[in-house]
Amino acid sequence: MIVSRFQQIKRLVPYPVRRVLSFLKLLGRNQERWLGILLSGMPQLGHVHVFYGHDHIPSPGEVAHGGIVKFQRMQDVFPNSPRRFNVLYLVSSSTPADWAQLLWLARRKQARLVWNQNGVAYPGWHGPGWERTNQPMAKILQAADYVFYQSRFCKLSADRFLGERLGPWEILYNAVDTRIFTPALSDPDPRHLVLLLGGLQWQYYRLESALQTVAILASQGVKVRLLVAGALRWAPEAVQVAKRLISDSGIADQVVFLGPYTQAEAPSMLQRAHLLLHTTYNDASPGLVVEAMACGLPVVYSHSGGVPELVGPEAGIGVPAGLSWEHRFPPNPNLLAQAVLHVAEQRAQYAEAARQRAVEHFDLQPWLQRHREVFEELVSK
Repeated sequence: MIVSRFQQIKRLVPYPVRRVLSFLKLLGRNQERWLGILLSGMPQLGHVHVFYGHDHIPSPGEVAHGGIVKFQRMQDVFPNSPRRFNVLYLVSSSTPADWAQLLWLARRKQARLVWNQNGVAYPGWHGPGWERTNQPMAKILQAADYVFYQSRFCKLSADRFLGERLGPWEILYNAVDTRIFTPALSDPDPRHLVLLLGGLQWQYYRLESALQTVAILASQGVKVRLLVAGALRWAPEAVQVAKRLISDSGIADQVVFLGPYTQAEAPSMLQRAHLLLHTTYNDASPGLVVEAMACGLPVVYSHSGGVPELVGPEAGIGVPAGLSWEHRFPPNPNLLAQAVLHVAEQRAQYAEAARQRAVEHFDLQPWLQRHREVFEELVSK
């Protein structure tokens, strides 16, 4: 008879721990992962060891998005420690499915929980079931020993839909390695004005707004090109819908689909464009925006969510957008086109301001140092 690894280990431990193992066995497929955490003990006192809730953190050469990108950037300073850890660091945009069990295990190990809060679910973008989506975030937010909000907008939306945080917190904007994300050494396309629509294309309106903007610019005689990065994921037939929309708009020659990209590929991709066209409404704190600014790309965007906090008054132009939790308001393509033309006329000035803002406010090193300070303070208690 073949005895599972779980059963072999179970026979070696005392009865009280075996009772815990029986409980873990009932919880399904992650039992060995949880058992490993439970039995591994704590790291050496005074040293910070961080677990990100995922056993594997993709390398920069693998496609990743959301909170996983943050983990990638932390690896050199805080390597992932899936078993022996004293800090459990979770990010709302990449929360593991077994977060409740991990939190329970972290408490048993007397590890500290640090929570990084991005956006929340609300009726305007999520639709029915938004309350259920928010429940895990609300529980972790209140259980955490410390909370980083990625923007003032993240704090505002979390207060409204998750409940106001009772413990310590601060606002810490997303960061970018400004030594790697740098401006292009030469004009990427002297004959065209190149716009980039980056990130993951989860919503149809993001692409539609960008394509309409390009069509308006082209009708005005502007030699424009749009690069669309990321997979089209709003529906199974998204690719066919996009091709039909491009054909109907008469801009097939002006649009290039780049597909998914890795963090290793991101700098060179951004360096192919003159500016970032960010059409998402109420985007909480997009890392793409600070990456683009680090590469000297001004940003034309929907003046909503946390993006105005990132871009500021000098690194781009936002088109008006009111705050609504019940409805989604795509940016007006005519206003986007006007903003693009204004930025293009003063692109050198905007590009320099974008790069400077990224270096001064969103560089990776101070961001990592702040994490170190918080982690060390927590584990010393």
